[in-house]
Amino acid sequence: MRLLKYRKTAKRKNQVRHEINRERLKMRIAKGDTVKVMRGEDKGHVGEVLRVLPKTGRLVVKGANVVKRHRKARRPEDQSGIISMEAPIHVSNVMLVDPKSGDATRVRTRIDEDGTKERIAVKSGEAIARNR
Repeated sequence: MRLLKYRKTAKRKNQVRHEINRERLKMRIAKGDTVKVMRGEDKGHVGEVLRVLPKTGRLVVKGANVVKRHRKARRPEDQSGIISMEAPIHVSNVMLVDPKSGDATRVRTRIDEDGTKERIAVKSGEAIARNR
């Protein structure tokens, strides 16, 4: 007699792959921060972070990576046509701007005596305030 093997008990190759993709990327950049684009077409552009997408590891920077989209009017009062909008860029292509010098800097985290975590600019050692 042959042993029955059920597919649901064993993890399939795709199931493992999707579990890895489901994890969110840890980002030190938050909405409202000022960042400098380091790679791509908009290299050198400094702008504010409008949205953070932790599942994909991307963020939207104001005025950077502007694309044109053809938009159809959904309601009678809407206007259809070609609109410009900012597309997401990967978090590895931007750096936080140092509040003291205004240059791009790496970020370190430090836990204070009262237990709060704060971000520290590596270049100047200044704390970068969270915009909440």
